Amino acid sequence: MTAAELLRQPCRALLQQHPYLADFFAAHALPLPAGPLSLSDYFSALTPEQLDRLGLDREALTGQLLGFMTQMESFRGGGREPVRKVTVLGGRDKSGRREEMSLELRSGDVVCVVGPTGSGKSRLLADIECLAQGDTPTGRRILLDDAPPDESARLSGEQRLVAQLSQNMNFVMDLSVREFLQMHAESRLVEGVEAMIERIYATAVDLAGEPFTLDTPVTALSGGQSRALMIADVACLSVSPIVLIDEIENAGVDRRRALELLVREEKIVLMATHDPLLALSGDRRLVIKNGAIAAVLETSAEERAALADLDTLDRRLASVREQLRRGERVVLDAGLFAPDK
Repeated sequence: MTAAELLRQPCRALLQQHPYLADFFAAHALPLPAGPLSLSDYFSALTPEQLDRLGLDREALTGQLLGFMTQMESFRGGGREPVRKVTVLGGRDKSGRREEMSLELRSGDVVCVVGPTGSGKSRLLADIECLAQGDTPTGRRILLDDAPPDESARLSGEQRLVAQLSQNMNFVMDLSVREFLQMHAESRLVEGVEAMIERIYATAVDLAGEPFTLDTPVTALSGGQSRALMIADVACLSVSPIVLIDEIENAGVDRRRALELLVREEKIVLMATHDPLLALSGDRRLVIKNGAIAAVLETSAEERAALADLDTLDRRLASVREQLRRGERVVLDAGLFAPDK
């Protein structure tokens, strides 16, 4: 629809199709249009006193409204084509030597980052989060679909390309879970806000394994519950195509389910971890040494076969943890840590 056609539309119909327009009129302290008159007629009927108060003429005010609609529709639709490939171009290690390895990530990839504490895993995630262009300590550069990101992609708080889930996440807002999810869903202009809230909530409870309600204050959530809520929110509602996870094994959530959920949503997932179960769940492992990518290892068939045994051990360890949580005495049967045959 052209601008001229839009201006001829009845205001009542436009407000029904684009409810956010009410915010434009409220921000300008203008009465909400009523009746069958068009936008053009509405602006023509504004008095000289109203225009003086705004410091705008009719043409400028019309241009502002059209610009506002364009921005909001862009935001609703994600604003840009989805990112299909992220390229990490090597920089330098902590000694200043050239980082020989580069990396390509595509939609649906799960890549794990391994290495000793202090080796530079979090620095790699931070470089990707800020879409580094040679302006971080490592000198790395990040390309999106083979091109450098524009400055708006790097600096804008809206439509962020990267969502990061760290091991240290705390809420400071005095909101219930329902209010928090409603605020985020409405800011994303999603249709069916209530259905989206229920979907995210059910997913979060499933990941956390600890029940909580929609009326629970977010500040009262445990560490595992808050991280489960954020993982569910990122997977179900966030438009960010790249998800960075720092040591999810310490988050108190069902980490395998969390990973499966993010992959199902076609996110690019990069995860720093010390957990062998997670490290072998990825397609590749980046080995970080002295601040640089030292190797890229494809997960082998033998490692995937070993993953089943590790999963069995993990579930049995989880059973022991549950015994402790319930205040029971721990009983270890003889075959507890022997892989299933």
